[in-house]
Amino acid sequence: MKPLYVAAFFALALPSSAQPATPALAVVDYDARLKLDIAETSVTGEVTVTAVAGAAGGDALVLDCGELTVDSASRDGRALPFSTADHRVTVPLSARLRAGQRVRVTLRYHGQPRRGLRFAKDRRQAYTVFSTSQWLPSADAPDPKAGLRLALTVPEGLHAVGSGNLVSRRAEPGGSVTFRWTQAPLSTYVFGFAVGPFRVASETHRGVRLDYLSASHSDEELRRIFVETKGMLEFFEDRAGVRFPGKTYSQVLVAVNAEQEVGMFTLLGESYGTKLLEDPTDLWLMAHEFAHQWWGNGVTCRDWNHFWLNEGMATFLADAYKEKRLGREAYLKEIESSRTRYEKVRDEGQDRALVFPNWSKPTANDRTIVYQKGAYVLHLLREHLGETRFWAGLRAYTREYMGRSVTTPDFQKAMEKATGADLADFFQRWVYGASAGGA
Repeated sequence: MKPLYVAAFFALALPSSAQPATPALAVVDYDARLKLDIAETSVTGEVTVTAVAGAAGGDALVLDCGELTVDSASRDGRALPFSTADHRVTVPLSARLRAGQRVRVTLRYHGQPRRGLRFAKDRRQAYTVFSTSQWLPSADAPDPKAGLRLALTVPEGLHAVGSGNLVSRRAEPGGSVTFRWTQAPLSTYVFGFAVGPFRVASETHRGVRLDYLSASHSDEELRRIFVETKGMLEFFEDRAGVRFPGKTYSQVLVAVNAEQEVGMFTLLGESYGTKLLEDPTDLWLMAHEFAHQWWGNGVTCRDWNHFWLNEGMATFLADAYKEKRLGREAYLKEIESSRTRYEKVRDEGQDRALVFPNWSKPTANDRTIVYQKGAYVLHLLREHLGETRFWAGLRAYTREYMGRSVTTPDFQKAMEKATGADLADFFQRWVYGASAGGA
């Protein structure tokens, strides 16, 4: 995810507060069925959510629903009352659930999302951009993670990519096609899909099928655009100590610029693909988004206060890939850029700790802290620990928390345990402190 979109994303993702309280009922699975009308820029859907009651039990399901219109709620075929307010839907249950008890609730809904789902009518394309609750009623927060089964019906002749592994593609009566995917538990903010008249070029590397999609580039151009993907897969698997967590990784070039990680695929703009044809060394963005499959999607910040563990980490790892591919000078140029941008913010008196007390309405300077200061601090930690200990620590951290949610103390403890170093002073100065860059 690039800084350009972060402000809009968080305004959508957290409609009521920066850090909503832990819900009484936590969703563990979404079974969604969607139908798109690209000409009308609309979505019609039905989702059955499976939720489990927390320690105190619970008597209502509460989900974010953006600007969607919820038409009905039911449980086991019986209608339930519901209400919507403040971009959330509340479904009271007929009886209070005991701790650990599960419930399945089905919502039917429709809408013409102004955000969260982007349509390019003239190109017959539609794709998700950040706020999942704009197209799927959901708990729009990074923690906890939930499984997803997604069925998406689109007009015949269009191709679709969705979160997770494709399990079927079936022609429907009336000239439409339904794609179905299953996704292992993942944060809902990286659920998503893309639809369009895409050409697909494929190859396999390290047991992962790599799909490259575009409506405006040839197969040969797609392979040239994404020639670095195999090397990135090798590099990130090595640095993480964890294999890529899916069977397929797709990179989709869409009509209007998009720069977003999604479960098992990435959305990028067609213009970026064209730029890569002209300059194959302009690979930082592709690397940043691919890195998120491990750091962001796999190891996820527990809440937005620790967002630097997603974005600072992916920024740093993209820099590190440039080092491997283009040399130390290319890496140091990226680090110097991050340092300069961070120090400009610091010199303006706008420095912040990497761990934010809140993250409800981030400014451009706040985003510089999370992305550029985050990457710069990871570089300093690398210098402090040395090559062997730093990368061993990062591998240990990633292995321990892959598929889980983390906080900054989790990262610190994992690095200390793996390296035997006492990092209290370093973290106090650079991570928890502000205006920490002086002599």
